[in-house]
Amino acid sequence: MIGVLVKKQLMEVFKGYFYNQKKNKARSKAGTIGMLIGYAFLMIFVMGGIFAFVSLMIGPTLFGLELDWLYFLMMGMIALMLGVFGSVFNTYASLYKAKDNDMLLAMPIPVHAILISRLLNVYLLGLMYSGIVILPALIIYWIMGTFSVTTLIGGIGLILILSFFILVLSCVLGYVVAQISSRLKNKSFTTVIISVVFLGLYYIVCFRMQNFISSFLANAVLVGDTIHGKAFIVYSLGLVGQGNLISMLIWLLISGALVLLTGRIISRSFVKLATVSDVAVKREYKETTAKKRGVFGTLLAKEFGRFTASPTYMLNCGLGVLIMPVLAVAILIKGKMVADLLGSVFGPEAAVFLICLGLGAVASMNDMAAPSVSLEGKNLWILQSMPIDPVKVLMAKLSVQLLLTEIPMILVILASLIVLELTPVQMILMVLYPLLFGLMMALIDLTIGLKFPNLTWTNEMVPVKQSFSIFVALFGGWILVAAMGGLYLWKGMDMGFVTYVGICTVFEALLSAVLLVWLVKRGGKEFAELR
Repeated sequence: MIGVLVKKQLMEVFKGYFYNQKKNKARSKAGTIGMLIGYAFLMIFVMGGIFAFVSLMIGPTLFGLELDWLYFLMMGMIALMLGVFGSVFNTYASLYKAKDNDMLLAMPIPVHAILISRLLNVYLLGLMYSGIVILPALIIYWIMGTFSVTTLIGGIGLILILSFFILVLSCVLGYVVAQISSRLKNKSFTTVIISVVFLGLYYIVCFRMQNFISSFLANAVLVGDTIHGKAFIVYSLGLVGQGNLISMLIWLLISGALVLLTGRIISRSFVKLATVSDVAVKREYKETTAKKRGVFGTLLAKEFGRFTASPTYMLNCGLGVLIMPVLAVAILIKGKMVADLLGSVFGPEAAVFLICLGLGAVASMNDMAAPSVSLEGKNLWILQSMPIDPVKVLMAKLSVQLLLTEIPMILVILASLIVLELTPVQMILMVLYPLLFGLMMALIDLTIGLKFPNLTWTNEMVPVKQSFSIFVALFGGWILVAAMGGLYLWKGMDMGFVTYVGICTVFEALLSAVLLVWLVKRGGKEFAELR
């Protein structure tokens, strides 16, 4: 029974490899095998290769200083963090907030079998994520450091110890996430904020990893002495990888005891945790006068409501909304220095053009209009059956992207105008070019989304991340930016900033006018005829 339940859990985690949500049917055996091979390649060769490179950067130096234990301690901490990060949200979703908890508990299945299967699922995922860090580290050590029976046993023991700690931490943090989630009033915005914070931390770590490693290696002896003298228990964990069997047994006992304690605690309250409902927010009724809205205002509110209710939609199609205010501040702080640097390489006018071009590229990061038609899905008939002009429906979808792009873009433009030394004509073009680029991209996104809709999806991730319209929206803007930049380097530098950017601005205005006329004249009819 436990084996069947574990298989079910793993099938849910890797559902996308067996079931095509875009086509709403199971994948062929060849397709499934291909997806699994691709995933294995990504995890083993790409991710594993990254951490093998990190091991090669720090390993030889630490081996030469006879700080093998510090090498294992550092790589072990990285494995621990990745394992917990990779499995904590799965713990939240599969252990505490699983959608099938009520159904399984209603069946003649022992509660302990359900609990063990869920814990094994969490354990296996944590083991997988930590393994892509610690296995390459062990292999590097066995090749470039020391290989013996004891180091082999110690390596296996280190893998088990880390996986046990990951299981315990994932259960604890998953419980915290579940408790916080059940008390949140607006989960969509919270999810977006958390995701953006993690994304920011990820890029900070990536950008500073080289400096951190260099600083760590330069002070490795001092760090090692400090840990050895003041944190002996931590020091003994590093000794496990070296093959110190006594340290390995001690840490196995500690981690094993924590696993048993965690399992014991969860087993006593699993039924309550698995069936608890989110905390209902009590609202006091207050009589108010409802505000009357027009048709367009209602449609616009509906589109904004859909956008703000979906973390997936906001993160994948509206990241530019968060980036643009940050970019405005960055321009005020560092813009002058960047402009001077670009000017010293390409010339003053070219520097202004590159910044102007960059603003257009940032505007293209928003693509809410691209999946907006597809997101109607099976409910499309509701709008079609109402006495509403379909053109107004399309304009409401277009307005969401325009409002969320052009308003924050004004902040970026103002920051650029403050920092850069521009002539009056250059200032006008600096304002018009990015705003018209944002308008043009919004019209392109909506037009492509209307011409190539996907209304048969079962998961909103399909139209938001995997549709043709999203592909065009993601790469179309960057291709246009690259084309305008390439033409500037080829002929535009001879024409001058004002002439070239003026031509680009006129092009944007004309293409926007053509697309807008098509949406009004023909787009509404096509929307009404969609099935």
